[in-house]
Amino acid sequence: MIDLYFWPTPNGWKVSIALEEMELPYTTHLINIGKGDQFDPEFLKISPNNRMPAIVDPDGPDGEPVSVFESGAILMYLARKTGKFYGETERDRIAVEEWLMWQMGGVGPMAGQAHHFLKYAPNLEPPQDLPYPKDRYRTEVGRLYGVLDRRLAENEYVAGEFYSIADISIWGWASLWEGQQQVLEDKPHFTRWLETVSARPGVQAGRALHAELRGDHRDKQAQGVLFKR
Repeated sequence: MIDLYFWPTPNGWKVSIALEEMELPYTTHLINIGKGDQFDPEFLKISPNNRMPAIVDPDGPDGEPVSVFESGAILMYLARKTGKFYGETERDRIAVEEWLMWQMGGVGPMAGQAHHFLKYAPNLEPPQDLPYPKDRYRTEVGRLYGVLDRRLAENEYVAGEFYSIADISIWGWASLWEGQQQVLEDKPHFTRWLETVSARPGVQAGRALHAELRGDHRDKQAQGVLFKR
């Protein structure tokens, strides 16, 4: 039984979806990021960068427990462990890792900043309604989704003709395109991919994990924890 340290965010969904898709049993430990659970000393032993998700697998390498932090590293570990969603050949794995790194270095950070400046910063005290970062991150997210649309014009899934951890890593952020103030009319292949991945039972189950706890971070205390520490 894998221990999942989780809160219902796009990064958290990467691992909850992977565990569901891979049919791995897990126990969920909630890390309430609005209350500062991510700074708890016991959690920092598992995730020293004070970010969730993280996992502890009691059946790690050589049968010994292992903890893993960083969502991309967790996806790669679980894919190696199960032999699922990593492709069949070395060329497949290269493509998976390319697009996984693309998400970790591009879509995740840029979409996260877009959410911050478009949704949260204008509601801070005092308000930070800043046109330049809003335009910058909205535009960069649009550029990245354009890259993805062109890729998906040639492939059913991100890494090729097979579903992989690269799709899992991107989907959570991409599914929130409206909050990033994007449009889909000019991205037909991206739209098709979103609908295909969203229909998967494992994706739906992972996305639904503690969905009732998702908030908009408008609470002043939560803002202080999330944006000022």
